[in-house]
Amino acid sequence: MKLEDWKKLQNGSDIRGVSLEGVSGENVNLTAEVAEILGESFAAWLVEKGFETPVVAIGTDSRITGPMLKEAFMKGLMGQGVDVMDCGLASTPAMFMACIDEKMEVDGAVMLTASHLPFNRNGMKFFTDRGGFDKQDINDLLQIAAGGSFPGSSPPGGVEKVDFISVYAGILVNKIREGVNDPERYELPLVGLKIIVDAGNGAGGFFAHKVLVPLGADIEGSQFLEPDGHFPNHVPNPEDNDAMESISTAVKRTGADLGIIFDTDVDRAAVVDAGGKAISRNELIALISAVILEEHPGSVVVTDSITSTGLKWFIEEELGGVHHRFKRGYKNVINESKRLNEEGKESWLAIETSGHAALKENYFLDDGAYLVAKLLIKMALLKNENRSLTNLIDHMPVLAESREFRLSLTCGDFQDYGNNIISELQEMAEKEDGWSVEKPNYEGIRVKCIDSSENGWFLLRLSLHDPLMPLNIESDVEGGVKAIISRLGQLLKEFEYLDTSSLS
Repeated sequence: MKLEDWKKLQNGSDIRGVSLEGVSGENVNLTAEVAEILGESFAAWLVEKGFETPVVAIGTDSRITGPMLKEAFMKGLMGQGVDVMDCGLASTPAMFMACIDEKMEVDGAVMLTASHLPFNRNGMKFFTDRGGFDKQDINDLLQIAAGGSFPGSSPPGGVEKVDFISVYAGILVNKIREGVNDPERYELPLVGLKIIVDAGNGAGGFFAHKVLVPLGADIEGSQFLEPDGHFPNHVPNPEDNDAMESISTAVKRTGADLGIIFDTDVDRAAVVDAGGKAISRNELIALISAVILEEHPGSVVVTDSITSTGLKWFIEEELGGVHHRFKRGYKNVINESKRLNEEGKESWLAIETSGHAALKENYFLDDGAYLVAKLLIKMALLKNENRSLTNLIDHMPVLAESREFRLSLTCGDFQDYGNNIISELQEMAEKEDGWSVEKPNYEGIRVKCIDSSENGWFLLRLSLHDPLMPLNIESDVEGGVKAIISRLGQLLKEFEYLDTSSLS
């Protein structure tokens, strides 16, 4: 394969590809052969970084092609003399923790996952004890793969099976016990609470039996805990409406105090309150911000670009923190929080509206299970005060409407054209009555719409990889999104190669 073909597997800081036939128009490009070469390449990358005889941990989510790709990747590693710790079914955060755990003694780790993508996809996330790969690391890895020269080793490396998900679960159990720290029920701090889990047939089922049960919670009514890469019940994705409706219904049916839903590889999560109301996106950010800002008053909460105006008010006016709205992309948000800390600006939370949440206290690892663990600690403490978890966001403004549109660019050089649209739209918006361009803004153009019929905002940005311009619109009044579209749509019609048909 040429370098440009390898580059097609890069998805930001991950590897993503089609690994199974069955979807029309999607040709398989993540094969066993490709996985083997990537294993060889990861071995070479580790050697380049100074690990003379590296040891690598590997895990998979529940995807159908996971075992096949894992065997091939391990073959590539062992062919280069690398010893492998086969962790079996695992979560993405667990594979990073394998690099931290002193008993594992591994130099790198890889998780085979494509997060919430369809059943025919798969991918890889790479880790060392410094954290997950960034875009440049993936670029370097693919450069090595394209070079295709691997010396081999004699004797080859060996493989050892390890039940690391149980070790990782134990870390969470201890975290919750220590956080609640109730001397009367130290071992069982969640006793008396009914908490159900929806794993969507991904890798998150362990949380029910290996975390909640040892802590004394009643998990009866939990659903779709068994791994099944066909995802027969719903997409394991906290942003999916059907998935959220499923866990909400289950909470109401079982009378649970809390519902928890994970994505396929457990790096994202959302929760549902006792009334069946989903706590996700802006409200999830508000909830964990309330917890973190109580522990670290006045610190900075970094979010992505599409968070609501009400959230900013809640973080800054209600909680006394600082809201730093940055770019889309969980790596962007995490790296920005790290940068602020390096500058001396205290930031303990980086979180995207998708449910990716990374805490400074947890290596800035985006970890859905750790996020939930923090919320469970607070839930148990509030129970002693006869309060509920969602009492923390009682004053969070309620959003009336929210929509996202994806506007296609139909020209060749879509990036230059899209950037030109953003530049010209900024000039147009500044001339509109009741509109003001929000600054600072780190991505696209965000405009506040203060007219009483609109009372909201919109953000138009350019996709990094595709000829698309995502448009997010939110309003605090019924009919506000339609009112904003009515005015914005007229302005966007000026651009010949921007398809605005979805707005109507």
